[in-house]
Amino acid sequence: MYVANYFQVNGDHAVFRPSGETSFEDAAAMVAEAIVLARAQNLKRLLADTSAWTGFRPPSITARFFAVKKWASAAGGRVRVAVVARPEMIDPHKFGVTVARNSGLMGDVFASESEALAWLLEDN
Repeated sequence: MYVANYFQVNGDHAVFRPSGETSFEDAAAMVAEAIVLARAQNLKRLLADTSAWTGFRPPSITARFFAVKKWASAAGGRVRVAVVARPEMIDPHKFGVTVARNSGLMGDVFASESEALAWLLEDN
């Protein structure tokens, strides 16, 4: 999948809306690539709507940890990331959000795009 095909700029933020079947590892790498793309365009906010991805089960804690560490590195403290995921993919304790914050990434995960966008665009 070519990340740029699923990436668009909407004013002061970017939206990455992939679809199709993939592995969790490839999905995590593509989100990191979208973060890098946003950062390269000096965009400080990215909405990554992963809800149309299929092909993998909810990731393990270990997989979440390494994915979010990769995203934090890609963001370099300069991109705020809101992820939209299907409810069954979201850890009820939001472990990945904790890892993100501890790694310098301002990020959160949501089951709806409207909630994610509201959080992403709020002033900090």
